[in-house]
Amino acid sequence: MEKESVTIYDVAREAGVSMATVSRVVNGNSNVKQVTKDKVQAVIERLDYHPNAVARGLASKKTTTVGVIIPDVTDAYFSELARGIDDVANMYHYNIILANSDESGSKELKVLENLLAKQVDGVIYMGNGLNAELRKAFRHANAPVVIAGSVDDEEKHPAVNIDYVAATCDAVNKLIRTGHDKVAFVSGDLKQPINYKYRLKGYQKALAEANITFDDSLIFTSEYFYAAGYELAKKIQASAATAAIISDDELAAGLLNGLTDAGVNVPNDFELITANNTKLTQITRPELTSITQPMYDMGAVSMRMLTKLMNKEQLDQTTVVLPYGIIARSSTK
Repeated sequence: MEKESVTIYDVAREAGVSMATVSRVVNGNSNVKQVTKDKVQAVIERLDYHPNAVARGLASKKTTTVGVIIPDVTDAYFSELARGIDDVANMYHYNIILANSDESGSKELKVLENLLAKQVDGVIYMGNGLNAELRKAFRHANAPVVIAGSVDDEEKHPAVNIDYVAATCDAVNKLIRTGHDKVAFVSGDLKQPINYKYRLKGYQKALAEANITFDDSLIFTSEYFYAAGYELAKKIQASAATAAIISDDELAAGLLNGLTDAGVNVPNDFELITANNTKLTQITRPELTSITQPMYDMGAVSMRMLTKLMNKEQLDQTTVVLPYGIIARSSTK
């Protein structure tokens, strides 16, 4: 018998039981006698039967799949979050469909539509902002949505993150304490709420506490890529900044190397603090001082929240803020 032709009916016939009994065995239902369970399992193994997830989904109204929208699968920050999501998903017997959105609003919508067409039971969204169209699509989705490692500034969806305002403020304060009054703020697009409503707010708060006048010539935006950070080094040098807080590790690595290649000594001439504490921070020379985030835990907690929502359970809290820290390495004095 060919593998692809084996059905639940074939297993039931060979085992001499009903299809309902086979279904109960496959789904781990304890209401089956052990002798019957062993007989059915033996036939399943002999025929190499694999349950059809789509058919099971149609019968149970569940597909036991979760869609995860990730802006860049090569980004170490989001891949670490995805590890936490995947581990908890396995624990609760959910399969993950990982979809790359390329940090593009239009592609995010298309990716979401594709996931919903596959009848996923829930969605975890990782990204740097929610536009109006995506919000509308989330509202009309027949599946719960949780935001992981980012923010919903309107607080319409459950989210797991850190206090980005406080973390940025603490990092800038650290630079100010070592004598810097011209600290560059380097982030992605300021249209993204996580950047202008949270990180920039933390930067401005630190300046205000130190009685340093805000100077928008020290604000730099960029794509989250190494090459973009490298190119930014010339502009930051020209700004007379002597330190920088950067919102992305790959961007920070590019900036570090751009400054080094221009003859700037880090940390003696220029200090850097980055934001995500991915493996990149320890690969660079000098190693990068960074805000620390429990990335794996953020992914794991977001998936646990989603399992509750998919089971129609109430959440104890809709926004979970996990602790952060700052780890000092060689890019600061």
